[in-house]
Amino acid sequence: MNYLDWIVLALTLIFVVSYGIYRSREKHTMDSFLLADQSLPWYHVTLSLMATQASAITFLSVPGQAYTDGMRFVQFYFGLPLAMVVLCVTFVPKFHKLKIFTAYEFLESRFDLRTRALTSFLFLLQRGLSTGLSIYAPSLILSTILGWDITLTNIISGGIVMIYTITGGSRAVSHTHMQQMAIITIGMVVAGFMVVKFLPETVSFSDALHVAGKMGKTNVIDFTFDLNNRYNVWSGLIGGFFLQLSYFGTDQSQVGRFLTGSSEGQSKLGLAMNGLLKIPMQFLILLVGVLVFAFYQFSTPPLFFNQTAVDKIKNTPYAAEYQLLEDKHAVIQGGKHKQVMALTDAVKIDDENAIGISRTALADTELKVKEVRKEATTLLSKASGSDVNDVNYIFLRFVIDYLPVGMVGLLIAVILLASMGSVASAYNSLASCTVVDIYKRMYRKDDDSRNYVAASRWATFFWGIFCIAVAQYASRLGSMIEAVNILGSLFYGVILGIFLVAFYFKKIGGRAVFWGSLIGEVFVIASYILDLTAFLWLNLIGCVLVIAFAWIIEQIWPEDKIATLPV
Repeated sequence: MNYLDWIVLALTLIFVVSYGIYRSREKHTMDSFLLADQSLPWYHVTLSLMATQASAITFLSVPGQAYTDGMRFVQFYFGLPLAMVVLCVTFVPKFHKLKIFTAYEFLESRFDLRTRALTSFLFLLQRGLSTGLSIYAPSLILSTILGWDITLTNIISGGIVMIYTITGGSRAVSHTHMQQMAIITIGMVVAGFMVVKFLPETVSFSDALHVAGKMGKTNVIDFTFDLNNRYNVWSGLIGGFFLQLSYFGTDQSQVGRFLTGSSEGQSKLGLAMNGLLKIPMQFLILLVGVLVFAFYQFSTPPLFFNQTAVDKIKNTPYAAEYQLLEDKHAVIQGGKHKQVMALTDAVKIDDENAIGISRTALADTELKVKEVRKEATTLLSKASGSDVNDVNYIFLRFVIDYLPVGMVGLLIAVILLASMGSVASAYNSLASCTVVDIYKRMYRKDDDSRNYVAASRWATFFWGIFCIAVAQYASRLGSMIEAVNILGSLFYGVILGIFLVAFYFKKIGGRAVFWGSLIGEVFVIASYILDLTAFLWLNLIGCVLVIAFAWIIEQIWPEDKIATLPV
């Protein structure tokens, strides 16, 4: 990067972190450190919810997902608005009325301590692992730009966020989220504009979209009902609904965000606006990826997008062989450019016959490109054991190679800020759950508030170290946006099932739901290992299994007394 890029990057990061610490500089109590004294307006809640979701994974992996698989990933979010409605009607009123710190506190009064502890454990496990992926994402940036060792970059990425989360708590997290979302929105809009600007003069924005569409990248809607198809309307509406309902209603990283609302109404409005804005936001990020795909149809893309891995192989005995593959790739792409221009001309005059001929030719050329890339990834794997899935590097490589001085620094700042927002919320939620559901409940029930704040800071430190350790293994998981959602789907359905039993099945007791949850979790993990269905359906399966097994166990092995949920 240029010196100006470094200046833009440094000033942006310093401003956001300093502002968050400044706004949270007052003396902390447990309420202020974990819930910001429940004093924030709805727009704070909305932006904080969105920033918690919009990790660096979103801005690195989603454009790459669109580049390789088209825009059908947006269907993943189709169940979100409906989930927000259900949350506003059921979860939010109960959580506010109970005046809880974590989503799992009321499970003890409804069931028993072990059910609360099991649910907390499931959350801590999946959120700790997912946060490791969120830390790894910005490490890709620094390691690619600076050539740093990935272990060192993981420590830096996770450590910086740990410092201001320990210092400022929930209020610092929420205030930095506002600045982060403003900068992120500006950065991604500018990125999309720059991609269009770099297209050939004879190719307009609509031409680029038409070309991408003819090549199967604008496949937004798919009504085919197929349990093995990861992204269609039905998996998004049904599986996505249960995933989003569990994520926002039972995951402390999100519950902790909307509990900071100054009233029940402010929390509801914050959730509702999140439901309205998330799909358009995700659509626009995917659109940027499609535009990058269209750009590379008129300009030769790299054979492999991870430049660090390419630089490594050029210092090995495989260098000459890899160079031959790059030369072959360049020749194929040269012929492809002519075919793409022919397709563009055919689209402009709406010549269906010419469009069909061009699409067939391009399909044959794409097969040749895939064969060369397969040979390249095999060679890269032999040479250094590098990550041979480069989907997470596509957008980053475009930013570094093509954006002007200053813009590179801004876009890198956008991705780093996104990481900081999601990781800070995760640290805060992990600390909340650890202190409230374990330390305060089981070890120090009636201690001084200052002790709990200190314990929260130590818990943040512990989880920061854990998540950084997990980040060291994230490179083996392929597309990070899919990996983090698959990981969530292994646990969210079961956790949601526990909460739904608590809300709606008053005759089922703690013993039945505890064992039903354990059996349901085993079934979910087995379904994933055996690849019985696409991962989004695991959220529905886990939820239904917990309810079903708990009901059956209650009939066979009823409890003498069943706790009731406070109203």
